[in-house]
Amino acid sequence: MPPFAISFRPSLGAGLCRGHDSGVVRPCPRAGSVRVQGAKAAPTTTGRQPRKKHGDFPVEETRRVDSVGLVQWYPGHIAAAERSLQAKLAAVDLVVEVRDGRCPVASAHPALAGWCRGKRTLLLLNRVDMVGREERAAWSRHLREAGTPATWTDGRRGGGVREVEEAAARLGAALNARREARGLRPRAVRAAVVGFPNVGKSALINRLLGRRAADSAPRPGVTRQLTWARAGEQGNIDLLDTPGIIPVSLKDKAAAARLAMCNDIGEAAYTASRIAASFLDQVSVLPREAEIWAAIEARYRVRRGGITSEEYVERIAQRLFNAEVERAGQRILRDFRDLKFGEICLEVPSGSG
Repeated sequence: MPPFAISFRPSLGAGLCRGHDSGVVRPCPRAGSVRVQGAKAAPTTTGRQPRKKHGDFPVEETRRVDSVGLVQWYPGHIAAAERSLQAKLAAVDLVVEVRDGRCPVASAHPALAGWCRGKRTLLLLNRVDMVGREERAAWSRHLREAGTPATWTDGRRGGGVREVEEAAARLGAALNARREARGLRPRAVRAAVVGFPNVGKSALINRLLGRRAADSAPRPGVTRQLTWARAGEQGNIDLLDTPGIIPVSLKDKAAAARLAMCNDIGEAAYTASRIAASFLDQVSVLPREAEIWAAIEARYRVRRGGITSEEYVERIAQRLFNAEVERAGQRILRDFRDLKFGEICLEVPSGSG
């Protein structure tokens, strides 16, 4: 299939990205009756439903975004948090946008530029430890040339936190100079940390605070309300931790699939085997295709041959999981997230290779 291109507002620094238009995001069959592309409707479950857990949302909390049944994960707490966030942004001095460094374009919220109009912004690409050096350099160059330089961060280990503190300190100095000229007392810089679910916002905030103040876990949907906390060596930053926000409509199916690959949307929104196949298709359009495929074949001892990605997942299932393709899909996705195939960025900036 031909490559596709997507673009967002230049003010957020997102450029064009090549990828493979494959993969369907959908709820797990247990969630209820929803038609999906290339599949029959799952049977409607009846009787008593299990209690909800974090990241486990039934069909009534999803949104149908096209006629073929592409369903996206959009739990109710995100809709409420988005409304609250837009109201609070009026009082914020700095917006810190956190994206997943493995998919910088897919994890850019298309409405954020409009919400932040007139505000100072700082772009962070998190999970620096999961992206190769050459890929980081290509994205840094691309975003810098687009006028939106980005800082690579590691929320778990604290990489890039100093740059955030320095940016807030510079903004605070300018802010309080203006306040002093008007006869007002100095105050802390108010910074909102925003981004998609599970991109590492709370982990970064905990690093900035120097303590565990925000709930953080490697799954979407942990943070469910807006929370203020005081940070900075001199207590000069008020940080607003926000739940992950996603658009009501994810119309780009390939971008939605990349979010699922990176665990940036809930598992209830997709079928692991189909997203795993999409991951293998995505690998096949990356500059390091041969290197990554060699690692995949070595791990599962299954040759690629001339088969489709769906067939490759089935062969892994037959060899390792008693022909259970969903378990095979889950293993492939987990191995990607655990770096078993090496450091991989799923997107390539336009003009690179």
